[in-house]
Amino acid sequence: MAFNQRFVLATLTTLVFTFPARAVTVSPKGVNVRTFGPSTTFLTFIGLRPDQRPAEGLWCGEINANQSCRPGTVFGRLPSRSNLSTRSGPNGQNLTDIMTIPPSIARRAYQDALRGNSSEFFYVRRFVSANGPDEFVAVTCRLAGGGARTPLALTNVKLEFANSSTKTITVIPRNSEVPPIQAQIRYNGSGLLKGRWEVVLPGEPPPSRRDRLTEASLPIEQRGTQRRYTLVERFSRFLPPTGQAVLEGPDPSRLPKSASGLHLILLRIEATADREGNSLTGFGTVNSGGVAGFPLPILRYYVSAKTQMSPMNLLSPKGSVSPQQPITFEWQAVPEAQFYRLDVNLLDGSKVISAIATQTHYVMPADLLQGKNFAIQWNVKALDKNGKVLNTSDWTLLNVLNTHHD
Repeated sequence: MAFNQRFVLATLTTLVFTFPARAVTVSPKGVNVRTFGPSTTFLTFIGLRPDQRPAEGLWCGEINANQSCRPGTVFGRLPSRSNLSTRSGPNGQNLTDIMTIPPSIARRAYQDALRGNSSEFFYVRRFVSANGPDEFVAVTCRLAGGGARTPLALTNVKLEFANSSTKTITVIPRNSEVPPIQAQIRYNGSGLLKGRWEVVLPGEPPPSRRDRLTEASLPIEQRGTQRRYTLVERFSRFLPPTGQAVLEGPDPSRLPKSASGLHLILLRIEATADREGNSLTGFGTVNSGGVAGFPLPILRYYVSAKTQMSPMNLLSPKGSVSPQQPITFEWQAVPEAQFYRLDVNLLDGSKVISAIATQTHYVMPADLLQGKNFAIQWNVKALDKNGKVLNTSDWTLLNVLNTHHD
């Protein structure tokens, strides 16, 4: 009897460990994408085991029976900067993935179709496990015009002060009106764009990269958890399938201007229903209208404690720099200033360097700007002995020209 019991137990154990695991699925399984230009889609991979984790994402023209890319048909790989995938759902058994197709991939797919191949291509996500073979899940991408039958997704957003020579930052005296602002938006699909304008007041914690994502770019359980700031105005606007629009900012008179210091203007986009891109999670449907594969930009204005102030002048460098040697930043002296704060940022607001100087110049190491050609912006604030801002410059644009020699 004991032998039979051990035999039955061993047989059941073998059946448990050899029974095929449930395959990972994806929603939506197929989506229309823009033929010429970028496309973004909210995806949910459903049914991940605890031991599985996502690996690379590839685009390819053909797939094998196990949904992996067929050799020789790979168009490209998901860039790490565009990888916004996040575990979601109960016990982390889903993966929220924001698929952003670069224009170069769409162009490769279009050229492949011109050669007589299918106009459909595939986004393949690989999942790896220490306890089993790799698993591949493919999403069918159908080339389309980027109009009404594609998901409503933002592909580029630019915030600026309208009717102003200084587009990204401005200085105003206290209680003076902020110039009108606007957002230039490029998008795919059509539908309702809803959101709000908020302002980060001086002294408040700045928004994180996650705070600057659109709501539709987050898993359902993380929506509503982004940091909120002072509400200025809400908006709701229907976007026709034209691909671009100018969204007027809030009434300038409603923007805070009584407290001196740096203010940050945020554009917050809320998720809306979009039948072309809504995703099933196994626990309900996630609205994905207004998804974006990047954090939204920030617009800045500085409120001066004085009633009138002319921005301090930046002397050099101007135009372009070549970081083959240390770069010297120079600016106008300000009476009573004890210190100067130099800020050098990328155009998206990311910090390159922030430094304090006691003279009207600062030498920055060249290796901070080495790499490919790109653009930066810099400004200087004059501070008194207590750190109070006496004056500030406008932000000045510089082109970084890196030259490479083989």
